[in-house]
Amino acid sequence: MLSINGVNQFYGQSHILWDLNLSIREGACACLMGRNGVGKTTLLKCLLGLLPVKSGEIVFDGKPLTRLSTEARARGGIGYVPQGREIFPLLTVEENLKISLGARRDGARDIPEKIYTMFPVLKEMRHRRGGDLSGGQQQQLAIGRALVLEPRLLVLDEPTEGIQPNIVREIGEVIKRLNREEGLTVLLVEQKLPFARQVASDFHILEKGRLVAEGPISQLGDSVVQEFLSV
Repeated sequence: MLSINGVNQFYGQSHILWDLNLSIREGACACLMGRNGVGKTTLLKCLLGLLPVKSGEIVFDGKPLTRLSTEARARGGIGYVPQGREIFPLLTVEENLKISLGARRDGARDIPEKIYTMFPVLKEMRHRRGGDLSGGQQQQLAIGRALVLEPRLLVLDEPTEGIQPNIVREIGEVIKRLNREEGLTVLLVEQKLPFARQVASDFHILEKGRLVAEGPISQLGDSVVQEFLSV
């Protein structure tokens, strides 16, 4: 479904991604892992069109993305939950969710009811401002906003960062349901190994902008964790 082929990216004179090749199969829940500063968020921003690719190509569902705008990529079926959530604090929950309706391919103007079914707190608080929600509730809002698009690929950057444990469990259950019951392909960046083992089917590890290990999450052994993930 998603192929990243020979991608290079720089910040100034710093070479961040080095001839990166990575593939995500349709129906997978793939976890992108690695220590801080190895290029994980940079890769996601390249995928979403928030950063230009210096060289190489990114192909989604057989179509090159490199020349498409961020909005066109969203319309093409990629939903994104950024690190830090980036909800609109002065807009209501309902207004935050409705923002994504403009990028739907079918032109729908109503928030899908399943968003409120998955996250009942969003329905309860739909008239409250986003900034009044707790961190965990804001994360649920950010995920709900991405799901309004009804994407074929859901991309999440550190979805458990700074979230209370009970909300982390709820988010994990939602990701598993979307992936295993509804067939949504998921790509997430995640530092917490127990959460990754809980929800992911596959892992891909970056080190200094290069792919150094990948495979089924069941094969993520202690030696690989020690070499590439331990701090």
